[in-house]
Amino acid sequence: MAWKLLSLSLLTTKNHKVTTSEIRTYLIPKFIKHFCSSSALRLEHSVNLDHCFNSDSFYASLIDNSTHKRHLNQIHNQLLVSGLQHNGFLITKLVNGSSNLGQICYARKLFDEFCNPDVFMWNAIIRSYSRKNMFRDTIEMYRWMRWTGVHPDEFTFPYVLKACTGLLDFGLSCVLHGQIMRYGFGLDVFVQNGLVALYAKCGHIGMARGVFDALYDRTIVSWTSIISGYAQNGEAMEALRMFNQMRNTDVKPDWIALVSILRAYTDVDDLEQGRSLHGCVIKMGLEDEPDLLISLTAFYAKCGQVTVARSFFDQMKTANVIMWNAMISGYAKNGHAEEAVHLFRDMISRNIKPDSVTVRSAVLACAQVGSLELAKWMDDYVSKSKYGSDIFVNTALIDMYAKCGSVESARMVFDRTSDKDVVIWSAMVMGYGLHGQGWEAINLYHAMKRAGVYPNDVTFIGLLTACNHSGLVKEGWELFHCMRDFGIVPRNEHYSCVVDLLGRAGFLDQACAFIMKMPIEPGVSVWGALLSASKIHRRVTLGEYAAKKLFSLDPYNTGHYVQLSNLYASSRLWDRVAHVRVLMREKGLSKDLGYSLIEINGKLEVFHVGDKSHPRAEEIFYELQRLERRLKEVGFVPHTESVLHDLNYEEKEENLCIHSERIAVAYGLISTAPGTTLRITKNLRACVNCHSAIKLISKLVEREIIVRDANRFHHFKDGSCSCGDYW
Repeated sequence: MAWKLLSLSLLTTKNHKVTTSEIRTYLIPKFIKHFCSSSALRLEHSVNLDHCFNSDSFYASLIDNSTHKRHLNQIHNQLLVSGLQHNGFLITKLVNGSSNLGQICYARKLFDEFCNPDVFMWNAIIRSYSRKNMFRDTIEMYRWMRWTGVHPDEFTFPYVLKACTGLLDFGLSCVLHGQIMRYGFGLDVFVQNGLVALYAKCGHIGMARGVFDALYDRTIVSWTSIISGYAQNGEAMEALRMFNQMRNTDVKPDWIALVSILRAYTDVDDLEQGRSLHGCVIKMGLEDEPDLLISLTAFYAKCGQVTVARSFFDQMKTANVIMWNAMISGYAKNGHAEEAVHLFRDMISRNIKPDSVTVRSAVLACAQVGSLELAKWMDDYVSKSKYGSDIFVNTALIDMYAKCGSVESARMVFDRTSDKDVVIWSAMVMGYGLHGQGWEAINLYHAMKRAGVYPNDVTFIGLLTACNHSGLVKEGWELFHCMRDFGIVPRNEHYSCVVDLLGRAGFLDQACAFIMKMPIEPGVSVWGALLSASKIHRRVTLGEYAAKKLFSLDPYNTGHYVQLSNLYASSRLWDRVAHVRVLMREKGLSKDLGYSLIEINGKLEVFHVGDKSHPRAEEIFYELQRLERRLKEVGFVPHTESVLHDLNYEEKEENLCIHSERIAVAYGLISTAPGTTLRITKNLRACVNCHSAIKLISKLVEREIIVRDANRFHHFKDGSCSCGDYW
């Protein structure tokens, strides 16, 4: 009776027999709103509601309007009082209602207490688990359903397929596919769409395509599933082909399909087509869709349009970690390393937790900045985070320290990492190679094999690089030929290392013969190595041959023209130097300006050749002159051939002493305490004269000077260089 009194008191009707329609319109919303009211209620009107309160439609409407578990509890109690606890329709409604309110345990309790549930109730509990991403429970309930003899219907399989997709269980996928065909749902478009998505997610895109091709009626979901599948599996071109097919069938893409297509355009770096698709997004009024904003950010960042990408990033009121990753990675990969680091610091200052991808992108940016202090800060952050034992992050840290000039710190990260895989071993080998420590790289390679880890192709690139930077011709040659013992087929990068190895050592004829016998077509890196060696040893004819090959393969790479020009200049062929400059102007190419960076007290200072813009320029040039006098006193003779202009001797000598790395050294000496190690980064290859001068300066000032040029690191100490004058 209390149940009826509570409900009736919420009506404002008088002397009126309430209809079912009125109950749905007036009583139920008010009843739900005041469901838990504890105020005293009095019956003021005598109304007969028995015909309504015991109807399925009344209870069903009441369940649909419930907003709290307490509501469902009281409804369930009333069902028990009314003898309706065996009504499958209403209990199924309660299961669905409980699930929608997040009460999955209560939904399961209702299900377990019901005898002989039908397929609708089974679907309700399976759907409940699937929507909550409780995939193992979803599969378990499906198996139990079949064990009890209840046959699934077309509404069962989409949720089971979603669970299987979440688990990436390919074996179960095949079993489900067989059951779908056995139960006669081979033509059901919703079930088949689920199969397409499932196979694609499991990496079996060929099977997904087979299911898709068999579909008679393809919906937007069908097309989106196969397009997304190709995009997710790295087959961007096929995704784009399927998108064009979809448009030819007059099926309009939804935002999900557009996200996948943007991903495909991102993978192939097609800025023009991506912009066109962006226009479609605007025309469809989807520019505020969060997932599309993330995709547009990632697309423009990957294509180098970081300013445009940042505009989308700034539009998001609460950018998620995926969007932060897209922006930080975009900055890091497009030469905006300092902006990437700044954004990462901004992210953690807002207490937004980065994931492994974020941290790796930030580490990559620190490596590009080249600041050892920044590298140490990054390492300290990682060690205090949950990524301290992440092997991928530690691999990035090793690379970062190596590129910031501290191979010792890189080795410390390597040594503290447990469960080393081939990637982290290879990173350390590459680090030694970058610093020209050939024997250290070879010794680590042997330790790697003793640890039972087999090298991969990257390992051998590191080893060969270490050998050609250390003059270990015999060792490098042997290592190259043992690659096939590990089932590794050499790539162009390996062949170019061998050409570099032979060429640097002066075996240019052997290097040329080696190229001619290559089983694959020589690439840019191979001919580039030969041109570089020709420049070192002034083999003009051979250099011209290599340059001709390079111009046909990569006609707009400025570096090739500069190398050839330098070869001519070192051989005093000034008319040919002029000819190369004309070629460059005709192609609209210009030489990169050289600059050097030095880190002092955590701040990076930039210097160009002859740079007098620094506030301490007067002190710097005074120190330069003082160093030049000291060099002459100990018998240093400038390598005037390093000047690539037709000048007289005095002009050449003066030009050499104001190269950017020499200015950076002078600034470092006047800005740091005696004995402090100087760390300098140069964007171009160091010239022979600066290399020889800095060697001697390191002895005169009793300092270690570490210079990272475009090719490698040089550790100058006590009048010698770690490269052994072999770079």
